[in-house]
Amino acid sequence: MATSTGTPTTPTESRAHPRGAQLAPGELAAWRGFLRVHAALTKQLDAELSAVHGLPLRSYEVLLHLTDAPEGRMRMSELAETVLLSRSGLTRLVDRLQREGLVCRESCPSDARGSNAIVTGAGRERLRTARATHLEGVRERFLDRFSAAEQRTLAGYWERLAPGAARGGDADGC
Repeated sequence: MATSTGTPTTPTESRAHPRGAQLAPGELAAWRGFLRVHAALTKQLDAELSAVHGLPLRSYEVLLHLTDAPEGRMRMSELAETVLLSRSGLTRLVDRLQREGLVCRESCPSDARGSNAIVTGAGRERLRTARATHLEGVRERFLDRFSAAEQRTLAGYWERLAPGAARGGDADGC
């Protein structure tokens, strides 16, 4: 069913387009807007964390997930999937974090082929100091632009696209 303006109210209504058809102006605006806003926000948050704490957003994300994991450790393959990096990309990032003393790596006791990344005390401290900056940036650049009801609506959209995406895994927030 569509609204009085013709806007689809259910996800299946927008699937009436033939395969390969050009996006309608409204569809294109929604898609490009999403891509551009995501890119701009992550670029701004990354720049701020790097400037203030010497910690790029991807490094922050790795430290966050490790800190939230049991015993501060995760298998490298699981961590790569969690932070949306290739295994080789995560390996390079963890190597850098290890050189900085923020994480260490050890062989996985149950599988000699795998390894675990473990957050160090210095990594926990760097995350702790960077967290306030990051949360302030997220609120200022994104959350404060929406009412609580609009935030819930957005979370519902993310869940529709990727179940579990809006729930996240950390109890303390990002």
